[in-house]
Amino acid sequence: MKKRVVLKTLAACAVAAGFGVAQAADTIKIANIVELSGPGTTSGTMFKNGAELAIKEINAAGGILGRKIEYTTEDTQTNPGVAKGLTQKAVDNEVFAIFGPVYSGSIMVSQAESRRAGVPNFTGGEGAAVTQQGNPYVFRTSFGQSVSFPKVARYINGKSKQLAIIYVNNDFGKGGRDTMKKLLDGSPTQIVADISTDQGQVDFSAAVLEAKRSNADALFAYVNEEESARLLRELRKQGWDKPIIGETTLTGQKVIELAGPAANGAVAHVGLTVEAPQLKAFGAKYLAAYGSASDHNGVKGYMGVYQLKAAIDRVGKLDREAVAKALHNTCYTAKDNPGILMDVCWDDKGDLDRESFMIEVRDGKGVVAETLPPLGKK
Repeated sequence: MKKRVVLKTLAACAVAAGFGVAQAADTIKIANIVELSGPGTTSGTMFKNGAELAIKEINAAGGILGRKIEYTTEDTQTNPGVAKGLTQKAVDNEVFAIFGPVYSGSIMVSQAESRRAGVPNFTGGEGAAVTQQGNPYVFRTSFGQSVSFPKVARYINGKSKQLAIIYVNNDFGKGGRDTMKKLLDGSPTQIVADISTDQGQVDFSAAVLEAKRSNADALFAYVNEEESARLLRELRKQGWDKPIIGETTLTGQKVIELAGPAANGAVAHVGLTVEAPQLKAFGAKYLAAYGSASDHNGVKGYMGVYQLKAAIDRVGKLDREAVAKALHNTCYTAKDNPGILMDVCWDDKGDLDRESFMIEVRDGKGVVAETLPPLGKK
């Protein structure tokens, strides 16, 4: 009697397990783990919106390998510890891929969980150390500092002999500051002020005053979006009339809105902008869907999901390890994969390379001043 009960129980479990596998095979589970509150709200929200826009488009077109994408969205609160816990939760829920976090400090902590489970993890983090951990499952949706900063350094060499640097004292900011110092070492540009600020800092008066007293002929600003707007307003308030040069976070759409006229004249190297010809159509779709303009973070989320689709299509099956390998030492074209919008190549660390842009803010709008080739091309 007991034997029959045990056999029936095992049979029922087998049926339930089989049903669960069949159900799981009907969808592809993705987790968005992003900054929806705290200092990273702007970045995380736009990244989330871009990813969701891509998911809706892909599902409407039939999904990936005939399977629709099922997704969840969680708020890291811009807290690395929370990001780590949410990544563990996503792993326990057996997601196929994770998108986020966007902030470098959070992905530096959380990627250990996705790596342990072999889950491809797409991040908007730009900190140099993000892809230096030997993690075969982490992939950027933006330039890493090792790719973007050589382009910025060449631009600075043509504009400045004595440079002041203002950076945010977190993984993102310190990584950028350290990379720039190495690139400018022995170049025509001397760093005459090296000024640290805090994440979420409100008052930049002392930092700007220090930069002015250094007699620098240009400023390199590398802080997060919200701080960039505050810094630009303080620079104009104190009468700074020399070049203000930065990377992606300096001339984002939200920065321009918050800084107002103080943003005019700021120049930055950006990997992605909806003002670029290749990305205008996406910008229009994003505006129609969310009622506001996208910055680079929205594009990163959107292109990242399509990049996952392109890798799965190339592999031809839902195999996380094979998909991760299909994103290393390889290139994808927008002609064959329209959703990725721009031709892109990936190295063995999960860093990408593609065209990029120099943006200048003119009359409250970021204007593409120059298109730069991939770093791998002369």
